[in-house]
Amino acid sequence: MRKSLIALILTVLAARPAHAQDLLDLLNETEEEPVEYAFATFKTTRLINGHSVETNSGKELLFLISHRFGRLNGGASEFFGLDNATIRLGLEYGITDRLGVGVGRSSFEKLYDGFVKYKVLQQKSGAENFPVTVTLFGSVAIKTLEWPEPERENYFSSRMYYTFQTLIARKFSEGFSLQLSPTLVHRNLVDSLDDANDVFALGIGARQKITGSLSVNAEYFYVFPGQISSPLNGETVQNALSVGLDLETGGHVFQLHMTNSRGMVEKLFVTESTGNWLDGDIHFGFNISRVFSLGGSGAKGEKKEGDTPAKAPPSWE
Repeated sequence: MRKSLIALILTVLAARPAHAQDLLDLLNETEEEPVEYAFATFKTTRLINGHSVETNSGKELLFLISHRFGRLNGGASEFFGLDNATIRLGLEYGITDRLGVGVGRSSFEKLYDGFVKYKVLQQKSGAENFPVTVTLFGSVAIKTLEWPEPERENYFSSRMYYTFQTLIARKFSEGFSLQLSPTLVHRNLVDSLDDANDVFALGIGARQKITGSLSVNAEYFYVFPGQISSPLNGETVQNALSVGLDLETGGHVFQLHMTNSRGMVEKLFVTESTGNWLDGDIHFGFNISRVFSLGGSGAKGEKKEGDTPAKAPPSWE
């Protein structure tokens, strides 16, 4: 009897490790793979002139100062363009982590603008996969210059311009990101019947990270032929081309760039760029962005650009 009891106990003890191992294997099989979201596709909400797919975190306010100087080929008498400057001041607010609004005022053409921006989809991998981030953008701009012919009947609606974009970007690696920006600019008033009120363009932009705080950006907007025929101030309208550097300093993002566009709103740089790079019609410019937290808690459930120190720009790393 005693021998039988000892044998039973030994059998039970020998079976317990195997049973525990079976339970562990079962838990490993049922454990869900995490979802990894792509973040910091670009350093800030602007690639150069145009918007990037990035949005501010909820309850964060971004203050943006943009400058464009005159043309470099203005020579020493114009201090290579530095004597002539235009500026845009802008505020952008994150209502949620995906939905943002903004307003701005440009000295060039005394233009006021406002926009709405919504991140529809975000690039992710792991348990769930989606290859790109998609952000929808819509804006309205109002030109407040005095009418060139005030004696004729002028309509307020003639001052209005609208832009609609679908921003599609993919972060291919830790260092390289690419964005496509199908764009429609609607102009209520055009110079002639040969000019289209609706102008379709395709923007392409890229970022190559050099260090943790420095990257190189490039941006190009191709306007499809046959839409803009009238010269602007005697010059042919060109496709907008810009290259530059992004530098993050801990609290600000500085964007230094060269561009053939003087305007900083879609209506201006997509449909009214007149500089020719080969002729030296190049404007030096910069953007400075600073984010202020107004009580937001940052991203929820996914890693976001603003998870680093307080008041950091929304897309720095």
